[in-house]
Amino acid sequence: MDEELKCPVCGSLFKDPILLPCSHNVCFICARNIIVQTPEGETPPHNRVSGNSDYDYLDMDKMSMYSETDSGYGSYTPCLKSPNGVRVFPPTLVHRHCSITCPLCHRSVSLDERGLRGFPRNRLLEAIVSRYQQSRSVNVKCQLCDRNPVDATVMCEQCDVFYCTPCQQRCHPSRGPLAKHRLVPPTQSPTAGGQQMPAATVRIQGTCADHDTENFSMYCINCKTPVCMKCLEGGKHGSHDVKPLATMWKQHKCQLSQALNGVSDKAKDAKEFLVQLKNMLQQIQENGVEFEACLVAQCDALIEALTRQKAKLLTKVTKEREYKLKVVRDQITHCTMKLRQTTGMMEYCLEVIKENDPSGFLQISDALIKRVTSSQDQWVKGALEPKVGPEFDLTLNTDPLLQTILQLDFIQSKDIQETPLLKQMHAGGLKETESSGAESAMVPPAPLLQLEKCCTRNNSATLAWRVTGPPGSPIEGYILELDDGNGGQYREVYVGKETVCTVDGLHFNSSYNARVKAYNSTGLGPYSKTVVLKTSDVAWFTFDPTSAHRDIVLTNENQTVSCNSYDDRVVLGTAAFSKGVHYWELMVDRYDNHPDPAFGVARINTMKDMMLGKDDKAWAMYVDNNRSWFMHNNSHTNRAEGGISKGATVGILLDLNKHALTFFINKEQHGPVAFENMEGVFMPAVSINRNVQVTLLTGMEVPKNIKQQ
Repeated sequence: MDEELKCPVCGSLFKDPILLPCSHNVCFICARNIIVQTPEGETPPHNRVSGNSDYDYLDMDKMSMYSETDSGYGSYTPCLKSPNGVRVFPPTLVHRHCSITCPLCHRSVSLDERGLRGFPRNRLLEAIVSRYQQSRSVNVKCQLCDRNPVDATVMCEQCDVFYCTPCQQRCHPSRGPLAKHRLVPPTQSPTAGGQQMPAATVRIQGTCADHDTENFSMYCINCKTPVCMKCLEGGKHGSHDVKPLATMWKQHKCQLSQALNGVSDKAKDAKEFLVQLKNMLQQIQENGVEFEACLVAQCDALIEALTRQKAKLLTKVTKEREYKLKVVRDQITHCTMKLRQTTGMMEYCLEVIKENDPSGFLQISDALIKRVTSSQDQWVKGALEPKVGPEFDLTLNTDPLLQTILQLDFIQSKDIQETPLLKQMHAGGLKETESSGAESAMVPPAPLLQLEKCCTRNNSATLAWRVTGPPGSPIEGYILELDDGNGGQYREVYVGKETVCTVDGLHFNSSYNARVKAYNSTGLGPYSKTVVLKTSDVAWFTFDPTSAHRDIVLTNENQTVSCNSYDDRVVLGTAAFSKGVHYWELMVDRYDNHPDPAFGVARINTMKDMMLGKDDKAWAMYVDNNRSWFMHNNSHTNRAEGGISKGATVGILLDLNKHALTFFINKEQHGPVAFENMEGVFMPAVSINRNVQVTLLTGMEVPKNIKQQ
C-alpha cells in the first residue's frame, strides 16, 4: 500500500492532498510547483509530451510566471526536479491563464479564478496517511548494519531504508544527488512489521470549499461530488439531481466492496497461476534433463549400430584380403613347381646334348623333343598372368546415410492450433467422418523407417519400419513403394502386415527411393520419409545351398563346390540378374579322368539332376580337356577346340544390355557369342560330378575385346 500513499511528484507521503479531476492525488504544495501558464487564446496542452520530459512541452523562454512576492511578472527561474523524477517549477501564484497537468495520466486542466482551491481536498486519504504513520513503531533497527544492528535514527522516504547515524553518513550522505531526498524520523512499514492499520476511530466530516461554514450533507449525482445545503439553495447544483450523503456513501461502499471481491478473485487466480508457473520451471528443468538423456541414448544407439556395421565391413575386407593372399600363394606354389620341373628338364637336356654317342642320343631324342614341346604348352599366356589383382574392388557408398544423418531432426508431434487428426486429414486430403456418440477412428500416422536395419546386398534391398500410433488409430497393414531406380514413378512392391521386407531382383548399380505408409478401415495414412538405397556396382554372390541338388557339397563359405555323385548335378548362385553387364569366373581346383562340367546361367526352376543345358531353362557351355560345345534345351552347337585342366578358369559374361551370353577360358574368349536374345531373370549356374571341384570368383571386371559373332 506504500505506493498508494506517496505523492507522485515529491515521492513522500501525501501532505494536504487534493483530488484532481482525473481522480489522481497530489500534495497541495506539489500542485503549486507543477502549475504552468497558458498563453491567452490557447487551450491547455492536453496530453502533450515532449521528447525530454513530461512537462517540457512549453516554450519556457517565452513563458513568465506570476510571482508570489510582487505584483508584476518576473523572469523565468530554471526548474527543479523532484526526487522521483517529475519535473517541477518554482512556486508561483495562480494566474487566470494557468493549467495543471496530472503527473500520472498527463491530463491537463485549466484553473479557474479560485486556483488550486477549486480542487477538493482529499480528507479521507489524509486520514489514512495519518493512521498509517501512527501505526508504525519507532523502535526500528538499521537495515545496513552488518552485525548486531542498532536502532535507526532516520528513514529516507524516497529510498524507504532505515539508517543509523554512522550508516547514514557512510551510505546516504546529504550531498550530491541524495541531497534532495527527505530524511524523517525512523518508521517501520506495517507490511514489514506484520501490523495492520487500526480502524478509523473518528469520522471525517467534510467542509464545503465554497461555503466554509457548511458541511457536506448531500451528493450531486450530475457532478459526482458532495455538496452542502447552500450549494443547493442558490448555487450551481440547485437544479441537479441530489441524494443524501449517507445513502450514497453506503451505496458506493457496497459497489466498491463488490468490485474488490472481483479483484480479490482475480488476485487469487493470479497467485495460483504464479504457483503453477513456478512448478512449471521445475518440470521444464526435469523434462529437459530427461529429454537430453533420451537424445543421447538414441544417438549412442545409432553410433553403436554404425560400429557394428563397421565391424562387419572390416570382416568382409579381411576375408577378401585372405582370399587374394591364398590365390596368390597357391599360384606361387604352382608356378614354382612348374619352374622347378622345367629347370630340371632343361639341365637334363643340356647334359644330353653334351654326349657324343649318336646312337644313344637318337634313341631318346624323339621322346625328349616331345617332352620339351609339351612343356612349352604348359606356359600358356594365362599361366603367366596373376589370377587376382592387388586392388580391392570394394566400394562403400556412404552418401545416402550421410544425407540422412544431416537431415536428422525432431518431429513436432504437438500443435496447439490443430489436432494431429486434423493435420493428417488436411495433409492426406481426407474428409472428416461423422460418428454417432463415439469418437471417429483415426488414420494411422506416418511410419518411421529404421535406418539401422535398412540395407542392400547385391541387387536386393531390405527395409524395416515401425509405427508409434496413438490410441484409436489401429493399423491393418502397410504399403511399401519403390521407384524404378532412375527417379521414375513409384510402384507398390509389398502390401501386408509385416514391418520388414526384402525386395529382390533390383538392378545393379542403381539408386532406389523407398517409402512406406500404413492403412486401416478409415483410410490411408501419410507417407514416411524417403530413404535412398543403392545396389552394388558389381555382383558379389556365392553358391546357393538351399536350391542345390542334395549331392552337391559346398565349402569355403559356399564359394567352392564339389559333388558326391558320378552323375552331373546342378547348383545355382545366390544372385539374380535382369539388367546390366555381369562377369564371373570359376577356377578348376580338381579335374580327374577328363569329365565334362558345364558352366552358364539358368532359371531358378531348372532341372538339378542332369547336365546344365539339357532343359529349356538353362544356357551352358560344357567342356572337357580338348573341346567344348554350347548347349540349350539339349541342343549342341558351336563345337570349339580347346579344353580345361586343373588350374584353368572359365569366365561367363552375361550382357543383358545386348542380351548376349559369352564364355572365356583362361581370360580368352572361347568361341563366338554363345547365345543371343537373352530375356528375363538369370542366375549363375554350374553342373559337375565327383571328378571336378571348382571355386567361384565374383566381383570381377568385365573383359574387353569381345569378338562378335
